[in-house]
Amino acid sequence: MTTTQKHRLFVSEPIGNKSVRCLPGIGESRGSRLEQQDFNRADAVLGQFLRLNRDRGRFTNWLKDASGASTREAGLCDQCLREWCDNNL
Repeated sequence: MTTTQKHRLFVSEPIGNKSVRCLPGIGESRGSRLEQQDFNRADAVLGQFLRLNRDRGRFTNWLKDASGASTREAGLCDQCLREWCDNNL
């Protein structure tokens, strides 16, 4: 799978206080829905990814339910967080 500029930028930097909307697959509407559930920052979504033991199916299902993301959008976010973890943890 090819990566987007948003993906490359996200995985190349520390997570810091990045907005949830910085995650690939998460735009304005998906980000707004996550923010309503107190997932305001990317590190909160990363925490959920880790709580679900980096399980692709469980995480993408959670993200689709929580934000209304499509399978493709949830997969983009999963791929990005997976690569970020591989590079930083």
